[in-house]
Amino acid sequence: VQLQASGGGLAQSGGSLRLSCVGSGSTLYSYAVGWFRQAPGKEREWVACTSTTESAKRYSASVKGRFTVSRDDAKNAALLEMNNLQPEDAAVYYCAAGAGHFYCSDLESDYKYWGRGTQVTVSS
Repeated sequence: VQLQASGGGLAQSGGSLRLSCVGSGSTLYSYAVGWFRQAPGKEREWVACTSTTESAKRYSASVKGRFTVSRDDAKNAALLEMNNLQPEDAAVYYCAAGAGHFYCSDLESDYKYWGRGTQVTVSS
């Protein structure tokens, strides 16, 4: 499956953005989807994930309560709704697909397919 992340841009502190990860070449609903981000000079970090059935949704401590991950199988897509954005959320955001029907992983190595990333900038 090929992945394309979009929806990044500039938001004010406290604002919102919605990222989309669209799959092609295969059905994204067959895969767990993870979201990761990488800020300049930092390691890439896991943000959130959802299993194929959405029975499992997990969030990193830094975004829990502010970000929501979901799926739109009709559009072969996964979404990351980001609310109350803070300057520390600024990064390139990546979506990734891997195995996981009732669980989703926070490890990069568990995701086989990766999108190119979309830039999120947050002004204070």
